[in-house]
Amino acid sequence: MADPIKQFQVVPLVEFGEVTLPFIGTQQLAFTNSHLAMTIAFAAVVLFLQVVTAGAKVVPGRLQSTGEQMFGLIDGVTNSIIGHEGRKYFPFVFTLFCLILGMNLLGMFLSFTATSQLAVTGTFALLTILLVIGLGIGKHGLGFFLLFWPSSAPLVLRPVVGAIEFLSFLLRPVTLALRLFGNMLGGHVALKIFAGFVVSLGAMALAGEGLGLFALPIAALSMTMVVALTALEFLVAFLQAFVFAVLAAIYLNDVVNLGHGH
Repeated sequence: MADPIKQFQVVPLVEFGEVTLPFIGTQQLAFTNSHLAMTIAFAAVVLFLQVVTAGAKVVPGRLQSTGEQMFGLIDGVTNSIIGHEGRKYFPFVFTLFCLILGMNLLGMFLSFTATSQLAVTGTFALLTILLVIGLGIGKHGLGFFLLFWPSSAPLVLRPVVGAIEFLSFLLRPVTLALRLFGNMLGGHVALKIFAGFVVSLGAMALAGEGLGLFALPIAALSMTMVVALTALEFLVAFLQAFVFAVLAAIYLNDVVNLGHGH
């Protein structure tokens, strides 16, 4: 059976030599299969949005309707969570959603999934939290730190609750990155394992080895699991992109509407 982890290996496609970086040391520069997957996903998203907007009609077709539903979905998320200022942050949240969705879906057709790499999901999470911190300090100055001072809690408990809130804030990028990474990694590993069962048990039955023809029902059951898991993975690909976008909007709302509702 093929190694289910091998599909996540980053392989250099074009090497550019070595470079020495301070505090890091000598590193190999290369264009990898991860870069290729991300580039294809980016190009696919840009092409899709270009086709949708360039050929817009009063009565939308299927492609335009899909694009409008995606736009409306994220616009609804930013407006309902952030409020009247949500439109300002729509481009960022929508970009996150589209890129993550594109990478997730592309991974269903290629042998490599970019969002199954912690470096990729960690980068998305880091960009999100840096925007939140920058926006919070730029908008509120030192008042940003009121985010960690729960005024509604009893005075004696505020330092404790504030410390918990601060720790929770620091863990936000970690949970953002790990949630997306773990779901994509786990789903593709499960798919690979059951697909391996289908191939190995089918070959065993044809060769008359091991369980012989008794392996065919087990192979058929494994094939059923592959089909079911594939359908589930398409759903997870969308849901994980949507969850990431929703959480990004929630974190932005914390600093946009600091100290008051919208």
